[in-house]
Amino acid sequence: MELAAPDSHSWQTRIVPNKYPALTPNSSNRRIVEGIHLTAKAHGQHEVIIESPLHNADIASMSREQVELVIETYHRRYVELMQRSDNSLAIIFRNHGEQAGTSIAHPHSQILTVGLVPQHIRLREEEAQRYFDEWGRCVYCDLLDYEIKAGRRLLYENDEFVAFIPWAAEVPFETWIVPRTHQADFGSLSDRQKADFTVALSDIIRRISAKLNDPDYNYVINTAARYRANEPQLHWYLRITPRLTRRAGFEIGSGISINPSLPEEDADFLNDRI
Repeated sequence: MELAAPDSHSWQTRIVPNKYPALTPNSSNRRIVEGIHLTAKAHGQHEVIIESPLHNADIASMSREQVELVIETYHRRYVELMQRSDNSLAIIFRNHGEQAGTSIAHPHSQILTVGLVPQHIRLREEEAQRYFDEWGRCVYCDLLDYEIKAGRRLLYENDEFVAFIPWAAEVPFETWIVPRTHQADFGSLSDRQKADFTVALSDIIRRISAKLNDPDYNYVINTAARYRANEPQLHWYLRITPRLTRRAGFEIGSGISINPSLPEEDADFLNDRI
């Protein structure tokens, strides 16, 4: 799959199979019993989204039109892959820098599909379900309303998206970009939303790059599994995780994260208030 810029016949984004895939479409998704263990082959798709033909390009330095093509590529391929009945979930992510897991410097993202729902995603969905059953509202919509009213951790707003550092950020400068419209599935993104998502993502990545000296980071699009794509308790969003600290023994042993900075102060820094 390739997309060209509107004023060009040459490709701007391209999708290719990962040379070293974590998952492969030719394997079976049948479960296998081995003693007390249940196993399965690594069935799914693993593709690389090449974001630019230029080796030195990056989200932080791309034009709005270039980033919009990246978002369009994400969306088109996501919709295509989720039409396959053996795909339960698609994960779109970007690793930037060695500490974030990047093995090649050329600007790229990745998309993987799996035929099951990983436990931590299932738990996130179940917590959203519990909140909805108790309060009758989407926890993410409530969180978004709270952050807008509080204002202290806001980084960016436009008609369709809000970016903020969450109240209990797991790491310094963790940032969420959340659609104002309640929708569980990234595949529901409209053309208007794509344009506003482009501006929000470009703004935040440029600020993080400029203010934090181009740190290593990961971002992931958290979206609903196929069977919950239209349910009222879920809400997709993009999460950016800068790699400024490392997990050590306490975090690994307890599962509790230590964030040495306050989200409000991080927001002030990115907003040039300090």
